[in-house]
Amino acid sequence: MSIESQYEQNVPLPVSEERLSTTFVAVMTRVYLWMTLGLGLTTVVSIWVLNNPALLNFFFERPLALLGLFVVQIALVIALVAAIQKLSTGAALALFFVYAALMGFTLSSIFMVYDIGTITMAFGVTAVVFVLLSIVGMTTKQDLTRWGPILLFALIGLIIGTVVNMFLRSSMLDLIITYAGILIFMGLIVFDTKYIKQMTYSAATQENTDAIVGRLSIIGALKLYLDFINLFLFLLRLLGRR
Repeated sequence: MSIESQYEQNVPLPVSEERLSTTFVAVMTRVYLWMTLGLGLTTVVSIWVLNNPALLNFFFERPLALLGLFVVQIALVIALVAAIQKLSTGAALALFFVYAALMGFTLSSIFMVYDIGTITMAFGVTAVVFVLLSIVGMTTKQDLTRWGPILLFALIGLIIGTVVNMFLRSSMLDLIITYAGILIFMGLIVFDTKYIKQMTYSAATQENTDAIVGRLSIIGALKLYLDFINLFLFLLRLLGRR
């Protein structure tokens, strides 16, 4: 059973506003805590790799090693999402932090491409945009359900376009992909924040609320972590063009 199917939105159980509010605050507090710690770990690992040239060269001079790193990262995300119902909160959180650490290895390469001023500016802009869009996602009264398929197909198109442009090397297509990526992940921040809120309200109707809150907070942190990282990378590409 997936985490989505466990938290059906219209569960016919009476829940007090106080319990809804308490559950929501508990989930979002943990979501942003785990996400922030994950970003911090990624940053620390990136800087550590950058200060170890031998390790940096090992990965970026060996395409197969770098490819293996990407495969492990993807496998960790799939394993975390697929096994979230079976894992303890501690085990799921450990997998999330392992993923964040591995992301630090791959992101260390941006220091070889962009200057620190551009990286800092991109991170700052990403943080401000993320906070604003998260507020929109938490406060909007609109039903964003139909956004899901649209954003999914847009994301698939973005991936296909990126792969195609690896061969075409078109600067115009690269610019289009960059702007599209920024818009898509801005949309995902709003959508995923609203999704977490809806799932939280549904979790409040369950008997084992504490366990559900723990799992939901980790999945929510992973979603928003990925949204943040990808928005940052696309903004970095845009600002780096200067």
